[in-house]
Amino acid sequence: MKNFIEFKNVSVLRGERRILDDINLEIGADENVAVIGPNGSGKSTFIKLITGSIYPSYTRDDTVCRLFGKTQWNIRDLKSMLGIVTNDLQNDFNNGISGFETVLSGFFSSIGLFHNHHVTREMEQKTAEMIDFMDVSALSQKRIDTMSSGEAKRFLIARALVNNPKVLVLDEPSNSLDIASAAKLHSTMRKISSSGTKIVLVTHLASDIIPEIGRFVYFKDGKVFADGSRKDIFNSSVLSKLFGIEVNLEEKNGLCWLNGK
Repeated sequence: MKNFIEFKNVSVLRGERRILDDINLEIGADENVAVIGPNGSGKSTFIKLITGSIYPSYTRDDTVCRLFGKTQWNIRDLKSMLGIVTNDLQNDFNNGISGFETVLSGFFSSIGLFHNHHVTREMEQKTAEMIDFMDVSALSQKRIDTMSSGEAKRFLIARALVNNPKVLVLDEPSNSLDIASAAKLHSTMRKISSSGTKIVLVTHLASDIIPEIGRFVYFKDGKVFADGSRKDIFNSSVLSKLFGIEVNLEEKNGLCWLNGK
């Protein structure tokens, strides 16, 4: 299978400032990867490149920005390969539709359902299947804008999964979640990984990391600060350098957390 991401000499400029600075990065479609960095490190811009919200600033002739081997995608073709859940997406669903309709809208890459959408019985069955997979069937008819952040997040993940994507990108998934909801999400990510869908997790929190993630890419000041295996760079020493503060990484029973030294 082709690489999920192939970036060569990719930069993103805002005025004179380089938000991303000559990024060279390949991520395979068969990898579970964590992309970690402090606030302002370039993670959000990295996500926007993947979603097509922005494009590279072509400051070099040899710049390459490919997803699954292609530089251009029709969004309907891409959705069968890639599922994405961001906090911006969660904010978009404020139009009073139900959890079920939210998940169903994933077939059309839309924010809700419209009169020109032809909904099939197979789509409805797949929607129900994914909602059940995420253990939120009891909330299917509840308005998504009245749900807790944790409940809404699980419906949005179900929405991303209805097209059986090869890779699921989760952007700061535990943002705004309480401890119980974050624990449920952690379990959900492990369940998704065991189902065969690969996860690219973008976060600044060690507590988001699941045991199935084997590769880590660290961003700092718009650059790739480090890229390597779990055993090589997911440790207190490298994380202290990444965040610019002495931290201690602890792991127990599949859970990770950082403590200041």
